[in-house]
Amino acid sequence: MQRVVVMRHGDRLDHSEPMWPANKPRPWDPPLDDAGLLRAWTVGKCIRAAAAKQGWALHRVLVSPFLRCRQTAARAVAALCAVPDDDALLAVGDPANVPLDTSRVKVSIEYGLSEMMNTQAMGITVSKLAPNVSKWFPDLPELEADFPAGTIDHSAEPIYPELPKWEESIMEARSRYASIIKALADKYPHENLLLVTHGEGVGASISYFEMGLEIYDVEYCAYSVLERQVTAEPGDEHGGFTFTADSFKVMTKSGSTGIRYAPV
Repeated sequence: MQRVVVMRHGDRLDHSEPMWPANKPRPWDPPLDDAGLLRAWTVGKCIRAAAAKQGWALHRVLVSPFLRCRQTAARAVAALCAVPDDDALLAVGDPANVPLDTSRVKVSIEYGLSEMMNTQAMGITVSKLAPNVSKWFPDLPELEADFPAGTIDHSAEPIYPELPKWEESIMEARSRYASIIKALADKYPHENLLLVTHGEGVGASISYFEMGLEIYDVEYCAYSVLERQVTAEPGDEHGGFTFTADSFKVMTKSGSTGIRYAPV
């Protein structure tokens, strides 16, 4: 059985401090505020504990390049790699001095998990700058520096080698999220994945894999859980294995993990 957890980033600083983007070199890339940092750590612990209770664990974390997602993932990764057992870990309020076993998960950046690249998501200020932006983010080594040492999978190649093009429509973005979720699951069929992305991505993880639902709310650090049966099969004359997989089932109930939805 393969599980894919799709998580939204934590509380962004420009929502608690609306003047933050003024005169910033990358106004589209706010960090988390203090509440967001705490929420990311707390939800990361809850995801780990819920998985352990059901008898499974996460193996790989793939992350949108946006700072708010990297910071969220860094705290979730710390929770997943923390040495204290689940019961003891739940009582730990600050990850700063928690010992980590960084062999537990591998982390990489996936540009296909990026924010919707349009005015609706980024706002008027960014839309005026976007046509002239030649480099949206620092180079990959700087992005990877946010994660605990020893967790980066340097062999992982992103499915999207660069950001989606500016002014994709909302429907194009939702379709992108659904396709990248499926593509990442197919790329790592024998691993359980945590995908750290944006609100529309979490919404798409529900609405595209269970038809007939309308998403009403995706809170900060809300997450969905998808599940499918994967079967390994012998490969061709060159050896190795192939796999077949059932369709994903949405395991998340409305209101249970910060997502609210209802039948259309």
